[in-house]
Amino acid sequence: MLATLVGVSLAIVSESTLLPVSSYARRLAAAAKLAADAGVDLLLVSPGPDLEYLIGSRAQTFERLTVLAIAADADSAPIVVVPRLELASLTESAAGELGLTMSPWVDGEDPYGLVLSESGTNPVVAVSDSMPALHLVPIAERIGSTPRLATGVLRELRMIKDDVEIDALREAGAAIDRVHARMGEFLRPGRTERDVAADISAAIIAEGHTSAAFVIVGSGPHGADPHHEYSDRIIAADDVVVIDIGGPVASGYNSDSTRTYCFGEPAADIAAAVQTLERAQAAATAAVRPGVTASSIDAAARDLLAEAGLADAFIHRTGHGIGLSVHEEPYIVGGNDVVLRPGMAFSIEPGIYFPGQWGARIEDIVIVTEDGCESVNTRPHGLTVLDRR
Repeated sequence: MLATLVGVSLAIVSESTLLPVSSYARRLAAAAKLAADAGVDLLLVSPGPDLEYLIGSRAQTFERLTVLAIAADADSAPIVVVPRLELASLTESAAGELGLTMSPWVDGEDPYGLVLSESGTNPVVAVSDSMPALHLVPIAERIGSTPRLATGVLRELRMIKDDVEIDALREAGAAIDRVHARMGEFLRPGRTERDVAADISAAIIAEGHTSAAFVIVGSGPHGADPHHEYSDRIIAADDVVVIDIGGPVASGYNSDSTRTYCFGEPAADIAAAVQTLERAQAAATAAVRPGVTASSIDAAARDLLAEAGLADAFIHRTGHGIGLSVHEEPYIVGGNDVVLRPGMAFSIEPGIYFPGQWGARIEDIVIVTEDGCESVNTRPHGLTVLDRR
């Protein structure tokens, strides 16, 4: 269906890709099959994690349309519709090495017609969730209906990590562990959260990441806000401090790890609560194995906290998948009946939060194995006591 679109076939070898080209070819074929199984005629993938997963491209979204078009028709090869001025960068991805047909366009031409000209009458189209409305609306107008989200198709591919992806997650986990190991260099009473965050960001890069995707320094009452970032608050000697940090390594795969710190011996009630949280995080980790549901892992942490009277202090899901995106499928949350399979990777991060006072969270990334799970993070889980000086 799409193979006959006017284009130029390119066979330029990419300078570097995460995987062998055969891996990307398998992913494209699997995506087409899953689209067909879902009753989708045409899968359109915009720049973003899905595009990087399928063809190794880290192209960005602009006002000009770039899209990978995958037809469910087994006789039709994928194409890439791309602005001519972005053509060179696309050929540096696996798209070039795969010899995918590129359909370049220039300003004044109609890229949406190029994508849809041979898609048939009333096609069922699914689009990646990163596609901006700027492009989604013209496509919907052309096909006369609202496209589906491709998430249900692509998550089946991205949820199961292969050996290369798992190695990349291990690399990312070890890199962020090295940053947590240095926390005593940065986190001290009398410094502001902002100053500490700046030092941590630099360390994230120094220890092997390409950037710091996020840095949370939640001191004292700010630790009770799970999504607090950092502020000009001066850290006090009696504060409990939540440090949640992560970012991508060169492969594009992400780290994400949280530990909780204090200065000197904590008050007895704080120490007891964090010990309970540590047991909850360990219980959820121990519950991970193939064949159980994502919701059962959430319950393992939540039930233990509830038994200790801390149910109301745990206000978010237990975890989220991770890979090329920091947050992706599977989500470890009540009601999610997704069955765990080897190769799934996700966080286990229960937390307890006491508004206006303090909070704590413990987070590891784990990978489901044949008989349990492997954690890529190995730093101590309990309340880490740092020097007050």
